[in-house]
This record gives sequence, C-alpha cells and structure tokens, in this order.
Amino acid sequence: MDTTADDAGATAPDATTTTTTTTTTTTIVERPGMRIVCPGDVITEDQGYMRGHGTFIHDGRLLASVAGVVERVNKVISVRPVRTRYVGEIGDVVVGRIMQVGQRRWLVDTQSRLSSVLKLSSVNLPGGVLRRKSASDELTMRQVLAEGDLISAEVQAIFQEDGTLSLHTRSLRYGRLGPGMFMRVPSVLVRRSKNHFHTLPCGVAVVLGNNGYIWIGASMEEDTTQAREHDQHIITEETRRRMARVRNAISALAHRMLSIFDTTIIFTYDDSAHLEEKEMLHPEAIATITQRAYLLCTDQL
Repeated sequence: MDTTADDAGATAPDATTTTTTTTTTTTIVERPGMRIVCPGDVITEDQGYMRGHGTFIHDGRLLASVAGVVERVNKVISVRPVRTRYVGEIGDVVVGRIMQVGQRRWLVDTQSRLSSVLKLSSVNLPGGVLRRKSASDELTMRQVLAEGDLISAEVQAIFQEDGTLSLHTRSLRYGRLGPGMFMRVPSVLVRRSKNHFHTLPCGVAVVLGNNGYIWIGASMEEDTTQAREHDQHIITEETRRRMARVRNAISALAHRMLSIFDTTIIFTYDDSAHLEEKEMLHPEAIATITQRAYLLCTDQL
C-alpha cells in the first residue's frame, strides 16, 4: 500500500507494507558563497563569461532561464535547477520501482527522463546461481521481480541514442527491497559517496539512491553467501517509530535543501529526540533540528 505523507510528518508504518512518501515543499536556504536566481534574473553583464546550461543571453546580459543555484567553472556560468529529472552516471547507486515486465527485461522508474532498463541477464537468479539465462527463466521473471517491487541497483551503462539507463543487480548488495518506507527527494541533495547503504546507530537501514529515491527499513545483517533479500517479517512498533523519525529527519533536510548523507541524517535524528515524530516537520522545529546539519554543510562545524 502506498501513501503520501503531509507536512505534519510520518507516523509509524504498518509492519508488512511499503509506505511511499514524497517531499512536496521546499525552502531554499542561501548559504555563504551561494547565489540563487529565478528565471529572467540578471546573472552578470560582464561579456567575458560564456553561457552554460540554464542561462541565455539577452541585450548583452547573461540571464537565468531556470530557478536554481548559480555555478561557475572558469569562464562558464550555468544554473543548476533546484528540481530536475535525475541524470544518471555509470556507477551510480539507485533505488527504483518495477513498472513493467517485458521481454527479457524489466522497466524501472528511477526518476529519470525515461524508464530505466534492467535486463534479465543483469540480475542474479534466486539462490545466487550464475549461469546463462534460458527461455524458462524468461517465463518466471515475475517470480524474481514483479510490478511494484522496489529494488536497489547500479547504473551499468547509458544508451547513447536516448540516454536510457541500463541497470544491474549482480552484486550481493543489490536486489529486491522488502517492507519499509519509500520516499523521494531532489536528486541533487543526495551526496555522492563510496557507500550508499547505511545502518544508522538507531538500528534503521537506509539506502540513499543517487536518483533521489530513498528506502528506509529495519536493519538486517547482510548475507554474503546469497543475493541480498529482505524476507517478509514482522517489524516491531518501536522499530517502525524509529523508521518514521528517520524519514522525517530526511524530509527536514530536504525542506532546507541541505545535503543528505549518513552524518546529516544522524545529526537531525539525534537533535529531534525531544520531539514526537509528528512534530518534527513543524516549521519552527525544522530550523532547530537541522541546525547542526546546516553548520556541517556550510563548513562551520
């Protein structure tokens, strides 16, 4: 069952469902050295700069064509949009939802312009068997992944023709994700790092997709002898409350447009201990519980 959480915050989800939540409101916090522009704003009148993405030239002035943050690389000025579709890179870790089962492939929603592709040859069969996929495997694809399933995967290639992402789940860390909470944030907020799979000190597991899709679930020990799988198990009420607090901590960071990675999540989670889960996304509470994360992101901590 999918639900959408409002600004009041998330409460503990049902023990056997995957809850979908979406951050819909955003407050941009201008930081030292950051310049935020709206469409039509004059960025510079200096003709010594070249236009980049998100800009255009009018009457000799460089103007913004999208709302976002001004970035300059040497003499090239561009504007990075606050909200945009995910543009993948090879090696990115993504969280996606199976949208369609096709001929020897699955179509996956990864918040990119087009549905991503997960080929049958790019997955591990149940039990971790490594062999050539046969016609019988194609007939039982829905037993491996069905419509609506959440997965973690890695971008293996990008098709040159249209930019479609090709995924794979052959590593032990990737595969189908079990009961938990699924939420979406702007992809630009998820910090790129070597590890996107985290078990927080509170005992909650988090998968931070580079595409802005995030899965939150109960912590489970990795089984290195077979593909990563999450069985349908009962999640205690206390664990579900901790999951809801982590979800609201991430929503608070996204509300202030702060980088989302394990440390900022832990800071926000710990600083919200005096609040109930449903109180964390009140406007006055967001500024308080994200203060340490803000200082960290602005190099003041």
